[in-house]
Amino acid sequence: MEYSKKALSISPSPTLAIDSKAKAMKAQGIDVIGFGAGEPDFDTPENIKAAAIKAIKDGKTKYTPASGIPELKKAICKKFKQENDIDYDVSNIVVSNGAKHSLLNAFSSVCNPGDEVIIPAPYWVSNPEFAKLSDATPVFLYTKESDGFAFDIDTLKRHVTSKTKAILINSPSNPTGMIYPDELLLSIAELAIEKDLMIISDEIYESLTYDGTSHKSIVTLCPEVKERTIIVNGVSKTYAMTGWRIGYTAASAQVTKIMSNIQSHGTSNPNTIAQYAALEAIEGPKDTVEEMRKHFEQRRNYMVNTINDIPLLSCLKPSGAFYVMMNISKTKGLTYDNRVIVDSSDKFAELLLEDLKVAVVPGSGFGTDDHVRLSYAVSIENIKTGLARIAEFVSKFS
Repeated sequence: MEYSKKALSISPSPTLAIDSKAKAMKAQGIDVIGFGAGEPDFDTPENIKAAAIKAIKDGKTKYTPASGIPELKKAICKKFKQENDIDYDVSNIVVSNGAKHSLLNAFSSVCNPGDEVIIPAPYWVSNPEFAKLSDATPVFLYTKESDGFAFDIDTLKRHVTSKTKAILINSPSNPTGMIYPDELLLSIAELAIEKDLMIISDEIYESLTYDGTSHKSIVTLCPEVKERTIIVNGVSKTYAMTGWRIGYTAASAQVTKIMSNIQSHGTSNPNTIAQYAALEAIEGPKDTVEEMRKHFEQRRNYMVNTINDIPLLSCLKPSGAFYVMMNISKTKGLTYDNRVIVDSSDKFAELLLEDLKVAVVPGSGFGTDDHVRLSYAVSIENIKTGLARIAEFVSKFS
């Protein structure tokens, strides 16, 4: 029996694998500190939960239109106008089963066999797999930590070929927390227009920025690129609603129609009850969003300062999202506990979880083997305990 070659080429998600292993160890009674999961540790706000309960009691438990309920689409359009100064109509919106599903829809709607999609690295682990699932080839644009994980437009231009179909941008970035400068976004937009390229803009972390910085959508800065841009967003990160699985896209009516058709066959509508919860999240009070953001900023500051005080380790201060890319390159080639030579981020993460019971995600899954990713979407108590264990772990290198 020969199975699907395309399916076999898809790599499993290392972030979910690490998170699952950590949770399994916790279930066995093992005291594990997990820095792996990309989800806020705050509970979903009460008004949002109440809206879901009301939807159930009101009998809103049936199928909806495949691309989402009109009320939610209208609220998303209003959000884009008020927060991003972009005009969209309900015909431009598709509500999906999480932003991950939205991204897969986006890749699937524009890619053909032989197409290339440029993906800056470090990248979110699923993006290359989305390209493969859409019969396209991911082309990696590698960045350097010394440049703040940013790239310049000339480097991007060198990666564009006759096969390039789209450019993926993610700002604020998972995993680096880098926010694209306005000048770079404008240059990307001009390049996309010149070369007739699509832009897939993942903006799921737009509400989580620090030090007075803010997110700007590429379409806000360059309205001329609107028709060739697919904006991806959702409620998971902003409203602590990861398990509710509601994401959405904003795109041209033509692309939206394609994505709606794909989704209608793949999943039908996103969860009906979660859609009404998302409606309340977008239309309701935002005080909990700012409260959560302030906590993340405090945790980030503690994590960054502490890591940079640990011998052999270092990191940059991220401007957004809730991740730190910890540089472990100075540990590579050293011997851990007089028994194992650490030669990769995978080995570093494996030993750390095995011996000190701390879960981090190897950078290999993000396109950088000199780093591991830590999430600060965990309590400050766990951050302090976990970093103390990491310091103990690193003290055993020689």
